[in-house]
Amino acid sequence: MREHTITMPDGRTVAFATYGPDAGTPVLWCHGGPGSRLEPAGVEPFLDALGLRVVGIDRPGYGLSSLRLGRSIADWVPDGLAVADALGIDRFLTVGVSTGGAYALATAALAPDRVRGVVACCAMTDMRHQPSRETMSKEACRDVWDAPDRASAIEVAREQFGDDGTKMLLSGNAGNLCAADLAFLEQAATDPGQAASTAARFANGVQGYVDDRLADGVGWTSFDVSAVSCPVVVLHGSDDTIVGPVNAHHTASLLPQATLRIEPGQGHLSVIAFVVEPLIALAANPS
Repeated sequence: MREHTITMPDGRTVAFATYGPDAGTPVLWCHGGPGSRLEPAGVEPFLDALGLRVVGIDRPGYGLSSLRLGRSIADWVPDGLAVADALGIDRFLTVGVSTGGAYALATAALAPDRVRGVVACCAMTDMRHQPSRETMSKEACRDVWDAPDRASAIEVAREQFGDDGTKMLLSGNAGNLCAADLAFLEQAATDPGQAASTAARFANGVQGYVDDRLADGVGWTSFDVSAVSCPVVVLHGSDDTIVGPVNAHHTASLLPQATLRIEPGQGHLSVIAFVVEPLIALAANPS
């Protein structure tokens, strides 16, 4: 892993980390919420053999990236493109995990000449879709969405997660994880990088998380998902208790070119290991 920062025209810092060979097929990784540029570390051991160059980017308010109050989903796209430009990357694949799925799709919609393909993994859909919205945790999501202002939303999130994230797995649906996700967490607990990852997710307390929720709570109003023209794989675990599979079905229904893959017995966390296969298939596509 190699870490970098760039400065945007408005003076904000955007931080990112690169994994895998410089000559590999580029992949911009849009992390979950909460998340950080360190999220792709779990796939790093395989990237040389797979020929993939993965770039994890801190969204505003996470890790080393500056806050950007009032940001929309589409507002992030210039950050992602600026990182690609800084690395000399013209065309790339995107992965969006959970919250990050919308950011991957927005990049494909707004920069169709740059994005070769998208994997939306365990991703939230357009939250204007009420059946999907209702699957989201009341405490961790809907109460934040319903808060009257950002300050109130921050207090809701602080109560759920704690400023340092130590209460994260006690909030919302996280107490009702499927067997595959529980096994994932047990293994992750032995990862020496977990402390750094948690610190990056909550580098600004819960502010990055709250700004994610305020951006996605209104639905996909800042970009037109029908403008996505590249191949899309919508990947989801059948036993996801954090973002219900109905989200994947709805996203696939909005994208006629999408391939829907529901992995039996997998949850919200464990399914992330399955992103490699569709990435390899998309990388082999000459488009």
